[in-house]
Amino acid sequence: MTTTTTTASPATTRGRMNPLRRTALLTGVLFLITYITAIAAKFYFYIPLFEGNYVLGAGADNLLLWGALNEVVLVVANIGTAVALFPVLKRLSEGLALGYVTARVMESVFISVGILSVLTIVTLRQDLAGAGGAEAAGLATVGTALVALQEWTFLLGPGFVVGLGNGLLLGYLMYRSRLVPRGMVWLGLVGGPLLCLSGAAVLLGLIDAGSPWQLVATIPEFFWELSLGVYLIIKGFKSSPLTAGLVNEG
Repeated sequence: MTTTTTTASPATTRGRMNPLRRTALLTGVLFLITYITAIAAKFYFYIPLFEGNYVLGAGADNLLLWGALNEVVLVVANIGTAVALFPVLKRLSEGLALGYVTARVMESVFISVGILSVLTIVTLRQDLAGAGGAEAAGLATVGTALVALQEWTFLLGPGFVVGLGNGLLLGYLMYRSRLVPRGMVWLGLVGGPLLCLSGAAVLLGLIDAGSPWQLVATIPEFFWELSLGVYLIIKGFKSSPLTAGLVNEG
């Protein structure tokens, strides 16, 4: 009896993307999506929230609703980065890889609470159209509290948990795995603790939110996530014993 061995011809493999390269590309795109949507929501769509008393003002409801939609996309992309990386990172440490997924989920929970507060503020402002006197004053107080809630969720999510997840956990996993240049990884290993420390300092009232100290502390983490997304899109993962067997899967 003769056994026939078949191999894939160039025609059958031409045009197919390496599964590991596809993972890197997907992760990089998702990181850039988180980067863009987070900045757009905080520094463009949500600006009216912090200019005077939004609930009693003329309002810019559509702008805030677009901001909330941006953050919904942000939540999906956040969790997507962790899910995409998990099959690769668990080869180094399943516990730490699961910790990274958990950190991303917790960050997304804080962001989601912030989204709900923004949507509630919009509803309150619209309800104020027919309110007056004590009722309007009460709703305005609630609106102010919801704005404060949105600010706290930003501090505890993107301003603290990100330092632990994207900075320390992901930075350590990438450093040990050598999937990206180690020099770049140091941005996360340094930026993560700085982000956590600045977030804790704001929480304890030692510095003001948005102060120069906090802004400086976010710079390494800012460039770590940006450079990681760009690198994975352009270069993909570096060759590593960690990915042995993944290249030909699929």
